[in-house]
Amino acid sequence: MKTADLCDQYGERVRVCSLTFQSYGGKTSFYGPMTTVDVFEDNVLVREALETVPAGSVVVVDGKGSRRCALVGDRLAQIAYDRQLAGIIVHGCIRDSKEISTMPIGVVALGTCPRKSKKEGKGARDTVVYFGDIEWRPGTYVYVDEDGVIVSDEPLHE
Repeated sequence: MKTADLCDQYGERVRVCSLTFQSYGGKTSFYGPMTTVDVFEDNVLVREALETVPAGSVVVVDGKGSRRCALVGDRLAQIAYDRQLAGIIVHGCIRDSKEISTMPIGVVALGTCPRKSKKEGKGARDTVVYFGDIEWRPGTYVYVDEDGVIVSDEPLHE
């Protein structure tokens, strides 16, 4: 599903993220119902989400755009792949990008950083987060490809 075609077909019913993400996973396009994680330089809740959300989900991580540490690495990406998640969107950084590029899962982020995150468990799951001029609400749908990221209140696929 091309985001450009979905924008053409659904017009104002879709919201376009204003941020430019880099694709790091082996899949450059993915979609699904989203769940959210709201954290700052701490990935305990990211791991928890990846280990518990339903297959086919997209985990949206609002890391507040921090580039001081990575919120997802190869181990967390492997958990997402093993659990058949559709993908991960990180408003922040990842690490282990070479390994993640070989995994057939969608992973997009603002960039990379070799430093690992804190492990304090601070943050929230399944809350509304806001970045890239979009309100990211759990249960809505996200579509990602080489052209960008769009969000819809309803599924745009069969």
